[in-house]
Amino acid sequence: MMIPFEYLEHTADVKFRAYGTTPDQMLSNAAAALFGAMISPGQVKVEESWQVELEAEDLEDLAYQWLSEIVFLFETESAVFSRFQVALEEFQDGKGWKLRAEIGGERMDPERHSFLAEVKAVTRHKFAIEKNERWCIQVVLDV
Repeated sequence: MMIPFEYLEHTADVKFRAYGTTPDQMLSNAAAALFGAMISPGQVKVEESWQVELEAEDLEDLAYQWLSEIVFLFETESAVFSRFQVALEEFQDGKGWKLRAEIGGERMDPERHSFLAEVKAVTRHKFAIEKNERWCIQVVLDV
C-alpha cells in the first residue's frame, strides 16, 4: 500500500512529498498534505463544494497554481477542506494541461477547527515533480 504523503524535516517552513499512481492522484494527495499541515482533516465536514478549473503549459506550473488556489480559497472563502477530487487532461498537442477539481469542505468554525499552522503561501523553493515507479511532488510551504 502506497502512502499518500509524508512530511519532511525543514527548518522554519513545512515541507512534504505527495505521491500517486497517476498525476491526478498525486495532486489530490498534495492538496490533502497542504491542508493537513494546517488542520486535522477529521475536524472538517464536507458540507459544501468548490469547483476549480486551471490551465498551464506544464504540470509543475499547474500543480503550483492548484496548491496556491487552495490557499487562496481558504483565505477568501473562510473555508476549510478535507476532500480533493482532481481530474487532469493533457492537451492533444502535448502543449499544456487542464485541471478540473472539486474541493469539499465547510466554512471555518473557530469553536471546532483548531489550526496546527497557518500556510501563508506555496513556495517555488525545491518545488519538483518526478515520475519513477509512481508520481511524486515535493513542496515547501511558507508558514
